[in-house]
Amino acid sequence: MAKQSKKQKEALAKFDVTKEYSLEEAVKVVKDITYTKFDASFDLDVRLGVDPRKSNQMVRGIVTLPHGTGKTKKVLVLCTPDKEEEAKAAGADYFGLDDYITKIKGGWTDVDVIITMPSVMPKVGALGKVLGPRGLMPNPKTGTVTMEIGKAVQEVKAGKIDFKVDKSGIVHASVARMSFDAEKIYDNAMEVLQAIVKLKPAAAKGTYIKSVTVSSTMSPGVKVDPKSISK
Repeated sequence: MAKQSKKQKEALAKFDVTKEYSLEEAVKVVKDITYTKFDASFDLDVRLGVDPRKSNQMVRGIVTLPHGTGKTKKVLVLCTPDKEEEAKAAGADYFGLDDYITKIKGGWTDVDVIITMPSVMPKVGALGKVLGPRGLMPNPKTGTVTMEIGKAVQEVKAGKIDFKVDKSGIVHASVARMSFDAEKIYDNAMEVLQAIVKLKPAAAKGTYIKSVTVSSTMSPGVKVDPKSISK
């Protein structure tokens, strides 16, 4: 077992690792046990009672965080020339088509989100081996394949995130920065948790929200009482 650092020991001494806190309490605990010198992210891990191998139990959604992510996302729009001005006006960091497709084929992926339009998806689809593993492949379900390019860019810049249950039945999401006030972290976290609750598949049986854990980058995890989010 790895040896605990002095900071880790101090953090673990400040809360009960066996206790399930309300979300409001848990946010305050995480703020109290975060020692990183950089502005760490506030992360959610939600274990769901679903079988993600079955298509009728897949949980995937998008949500616009009330207070944004605290991070400026770099957006690339792959579009035809007639949509470039719309992308630029909305705040896209990069826009174009063939030149960027060539760059991506060469391994360039220095962006956080890629937005495109249905008519160019055949070209973008060929980039699956590069974009897929990095979670950058545009998808209509997350609003990143659309004719409303400007609106999509503005939503991402405003704090829209997407989430998806993984093979283990867990949703991981970074919802704020630790520099946020506790109230803003709470609001963002609750927005994501409520979205997950609303997406409960009809085929899911038994307990849906099995556990919720919150943490910051490098901090211990703090357990959250699932009942505290089902308002």
